[in-house]
Amino acid sequence: MVNPSPVRVIAVTGGKGGVGKTNISVNLAVAMSEAGKRVMLLDADLGLANIDVVLGLHPEKDLSHVLQGECGLEDVVIEGPAGIKVVPGASGVQQMAELSPAEHAGLIRAFSDIGSDLDVLIVDTAAGISDTVVSFSRAAQEVVVVVCDEPASITDAYAMIKLLNREYGIDRFRILSNMARSAQEGRDLYNKMYRVTDRYLDVMLSYMGSVPYDDSLRKAVKSQKPVVQAYPRSRVAQTFKNLAKKADNWPVPEGAGGHLQFFVERLIQFTSHNGEIGR
Repeated sequence: MVNPSPVRVIAVTGGKGGVGKTNISVNLAVAMSEAGKRVMLLDADLGLANIDVVLGLHPEKDLSHVLQGECGLEDVVIEGPAGIKVVPGASGVQQMAELSPAEHAGLIRAFSDIGSDLDVLIVDTAAGISDTVVSFSRAAQEVVVVVCDEPASITDAYAMIKLLNREYGIDRFRILSNMARSAQEGRDLYNKMYRVTDRYLDVMLSYMGSVPYDDSLRKAVKSQKPVVQAYPRSRVAQTFKNLAKKADNWPVPEGAGGHLQFFVERLIQFTSHNGEIGR
């Protein structure tokens, strides 16, 4: 059997809610797709999913139906803007926010069948540091931590990095400053994060960049369109296109680590470690 081509798995997280993770995930996915990549966007907020709302999509089925055995993962995938594939989460379904280890592993295992025609999987995680957020983050090859220049966001982002580092051995994180008033403000925010993590944790932070505060983004959200399509000439749209290029140049791990199967296996290992998995 021929190995599938490497799939780049990027988890977008942040600890705190309201820092703009979903908008960043959506626009990064669309910008990468417009640049010629085959992109899947997974709404991994398994209790309060909202990517379908942000994009004005109306899925008939979502991940809750996969979990309940009503259909396969391929049956819930819908096409989004620029041809991205969207896996809608379940909004307001309490069961989805409280998965058992077996359900969690079953859900992730479903992904092992969809990697053959994919270049990038972007995972939009939930807010906070729940088991689900930790699972998806530690299984991804790249963890993008979205931070805003406010004390709660900085504190929660640090808590997220600390947990993933000390409990699960993740030592590489990419910091993305959001809603920055200037490029310097974005860089200063990264430097704040770097100073604290360098002092207390054994991690390597790298600066992904900053997304500027731009009213075009608010208008795009209201029209339920990604800003890279609604206002392609805006400063924030250009930023996302540049970030997509930057992400495309990140090295894809060689061997098993470069495959979606590895993403699946790591998630299953994690859930197996926390509870018995029935096969």
